[in-house]
Amino acid sequence: MSSEISDAAPPAAARGRSRPTGEQLMIGVFVAVPFLALLAAVPLAWRHGLSPVDLTLAVAFYLVSGLGITVGFHRHFTHGSFKARRPLRIALALAGSLAVQGPLITWVADHRKHHRYSDRDGDPHSPWRYGHSPRALAKGMLYAHLGWLFETEHASPRAYAPDLVRDRALMLISRRFGLLVLASLALPALLGGALSWSWQGALTALFWAGPVRICLVHHVTWSINSICHATGSRPFRSRDRSGNVWWLAPLSFGESWHNLHHADPTSARHGVLPGQLDASARLIRWFERLGWAYDVRWPDHRRHAARREPDADSRVGGERAGADRARADAAGVSGPVRPPRG
Repeated sequence: MSSEISDAAPPAAARGRSRPTGEQLMIGVFVAVPFLALLAAVPLAWRHGLSPVDLTLAVAFYLVSGLGITVGFHRHFTHGSFKARRPLRIALALAGSLAVQGPLITWVADHRKHHRYSDRDGDPHSPWRYGHSPRALAKGMLYAHLGWLFETEHASPRAYAPDLVRDRALMLISRRFGLLVLASLALPALLGGALSWSWQGALTALFWAGPVRICLVHHVTWSINSICHATGSRPFRSRDRSGNVWWLAPLSFGESWHNLHHADPTSARHGVLPGQLDASARLIRWFERLGWAYDVRWPDHRRHAARREPDADSRVGGERAGADRARADAAGVSGPVRPPRG
């Protein structure tokens, strides 16, 4: 499986063009409903708590959908960090779709475009889009977190994900995304009702393992786009401003070791330094031992050693911002992402 971008990929597109109104409304529902559910979850949990069934289902669906994104959508389908037997490949596509972050092939195309133009003109979601001042960065963080979902047109799947477009099963899964969204809500309700043998159990399981869980997965994923491109340690040289954010690692299953990922995008492990937890890499290792995954691209420590920064604790921001900016400029990241003309 190739993760290369087609030569037909266009240059950085003009950004700032809004999606059609109907599409914006649909995205707004997918963003707002889970967030409102999370807000309601705080007083509900305080007053009534969570049943063991609700907690178990919420954690289980968080694991399945979250790892479906990190191991499936990201490391396998986007970057080709490992090859998968056909049943595992289909299972990862379905599991990632349960996270309700968009159709598989659209997700992959957008992410490959992000890597092609990371923190430069053409990046779909750079927090440096508006400049380097505190106000500009705050505006850029909001844009990189979720604003881009409404304002930026999707990358062309045929240009950025031709390998997936040619796979009929994956195309079918992408086209049936709406049904998989319903499944992401219906499965917790069905399991909750069956395990508690009550309508109330079905409704509470739907709430906790449905929109509340979806909201948590959404914002953890989006935090990689925003937080991990605005701050964090940068022990490895990369051509952008990606950083490692340690406290996001457990929730993101190792995705927040983002500096190494941008320094070596096809590596199956992102947390390569001592003490860096990477649950996604551990799962890939289990798949490899079972024979379900093969040709895994494990870290090449000699290559990584050559990419180490002299000051491994350098950070994006604060007193190091100027030095980081100079390194980025030397690598071809020429200042902030320019806002659209006109």
